Parts: sequence; C-alpha cells; structure tokens
Amino acid sequence: MPTLAPLKKLDRTVQPKSSATKRLVPIKQSLSELAGPVFGLNAVKKIDADLTKNAAKKGKEAIGERMILTGSVTDEEDRPVPGALIEIWQTNAAGLYAHKGDQHDAPADPNFHGTGRCVTGADGQYRFTTIRPGAYPITRLGNRWRPAHIHYSITGGSFAQRLITQCYFPGDPLQDDDFVFQAVTNKAARERLIVKYAPEQSIMGYAAGYSFDIVLRGRDATPMEK
Repeated sequence: MPTLAPLKKLDRTVQPKSSATKRLVPIKQSLSELAGPVFGLNAVKKIDADLTKNAAKKGKEAIGERMILTGSVTDEEDRPVPGALIEIWQTNAAGLYAHKGDQHDAPADPNFHGTGRCVTGADGQYRFTTIRPGAYPITRLGNRWRPAHIHYSITGGSFAQRLITQCYFPGDPLQDDDFVFQAVTNKAARERLIVKYAPEQSIMGYAAGYSFDIVLRGRDATPMEK
C-alpha cells in the first residue's frame, strides 16, 4: 500500500495576493431574483392613493360619489402583512375605463384615470380615496352588465407573490347575473368580496367610508382570480 506524503505546514505569515485589481462589477438582477417589487423606496407617493386627485388637471377632481376605501391585509393566522404593494383599477362613475380599448358609450372623465396604489403599513392596513365605479355592458354576451367593482392586485415579497381579486358593493342586483362574481360558487366566499359600510372611516360631508379586508391564505381566504 503506497504511503502518503506528509502535509506541508502552512506558513501563516505569508498573506495570499488578491487577484482583484479593479472594483467589482455589479450584475443586474433578473426579475426572478428580485426580492420585492421594483417601485423604489420613494416611488409610491401619498397622492397615488387618491384617485380623485392623482389625475386631476388645473385643480379639478374626478366626478362621482367620493368614497374612502380601507382595509387590512392578513395571513391565515390573522397576522398583518406589512409592506405589501396594493394596486387598484376601476371604471369612472359612468362605467368607462380610461383605456382607448374601452368602447363603452359613456362619458369620459379627463380628471380620472382610474388607477391607484399604496403600500400596507406595519399593521397591514391600507387606505384609498376614490369614487364609486359605474357598471358597464358586456355586449358580446348579449344584454349583460357587469356590476360595480374595483380590481385589486396585491404584491408581496416578490413578483411571484402576486394575487388579483375584485371587490363589489352591497345590494347590487347585477351580481346575480355576473359570470365573474358567480364563478365563486361558495356563498360565504362571495360575501367576503363585498365591501362593508364603515362610517368610522367617513369624512363628514365629503366621502363615505367602506372597508374591504383581504386574507391571503387559509379557510377564510379572499377568493382570488386564477
């Protein structure tokens, strides 16, 4: 059996030479490697959450019934989810999206583009000021109308953690015939998509308050679009 050569004792007084003679070159991360939404620390401004003013021109505001829309984002253990990016989009008061592809014969509002965003606080709470959206027709399905609703996008720690849902308003008869709302077959789950009147969030003489809480997982999770 061959014998192994004895190991040489390391000379710890000799420092290895570094091959780096220039500064490190940063490599741009791909979307799959990013740890969170790329909106920057200062990109989300307070005005972004006020849809009545964030597209206003010359001091004018959006036309319609003002509302304060608040709520919480929690997990299945009722723990708040801080730092989540919430984006909403909706029609104007007449039921028209601010998009050139919307062919609904309804008046446009030049001071309302129907989008807003905010980041949840340490307590998982969010808050928007907006106007109540209008219903609009789905002509490809005949004489059908979509009920008033607001779209939600919730982005967590990475782009892979994005959930989309919609909230609706109580007492809307169009919900009974709406293919999106009725796609949630569980009645209790559908009820979790309906906002609640929250008078404590109202601003006297200016806007009524509503709440819409979002639960991301678990038995009582908010129904999400697939």
